[in-house]
Amino acid sequence: MRKNIVAGNWKMNKNLQEGIALAKELNEILVADKPNCDVVICTPFIHLASVTPLVDATVIGVGAENCADKVSGAYTGEVSAEMISSTGAKYVILGHSERRAYYHETFEILKEKVKLALANGLTPIFCIGEVLEEREAGKQNEVVYAQLAGSLYDLSAEDFSKIILAYEPVWAIGTGKTATAEQAQEIHAYIRSTIAEKYGKEVAENTSILYGGSCKPSNAKELFANQDVDGGLIGGAALKVADFKGIIDAFK
Repeated sequence: MRKNIVAGNWKMNKNLQEGIALAKELNEILVADKPNCDVVICTPFIHLASVTPLVDATVIGVGAENCADKVSGAYTGEVSAEMISSTGAKYVILGHSERRAYYHETFEILKEKVKLALANGLTPIFCIGEVLEEREAGKQNEVVYAQLAGSLYDLSAEDFSKIILAYEPVWAIGTGKTATAEQAQEIHAYIRSTIAEKYGKEVAENTSILYGGSCKPSNAKELFANQDVDGGLIGGAALKVADFKGIIDAFK
């Protein structure tokens, strides 16, 4: 059975001390009131080595927000999948729309990052999604298929099975707009159908597909009630324990 997951993406927020405080507070609350889903927090690189030992691994998984597309070497400022893994972190977000847009990450670059993440025992949370113009032109299915095929569909079924997908309508990130529950279900079902065509029904049924676009405590329950929406990749609301807990509690 596929897992329900709520993952937080802190983005470029919280200094080290603030990040430690946030992780501690979240950990205390979730240890006291066990979640009904897997919970992951993806933090800036500098937090990983401090936050990972602080949290109860049976309650909170820790991940990075990116990794390099190279193993090691003269790549000043980059952080490798092996380095992330060495902190005890278990997850890494790859292909986020901000990385694609601002840092020009191509399908090929992301393909390398996915391979290196898997080789180092990390679970990629792989993001796909369309921008507003693509949605308005009715091209959302075409866009997400190209992103999947371009970076993931060379993987074996066994390796693909280790990946979590996150659908993010780019037009709904930080804009206050949210895809309706119906829009989310429709595209999640389409994503699952393309996985079934490529890898078979069993792999498709076991793949967790998260929704990532302005998910809040007020709309999480409705979004997560959809058959093909298995949780959320949460941005802003992950920075406030009460909001993040409200989204996690949508699975209770």
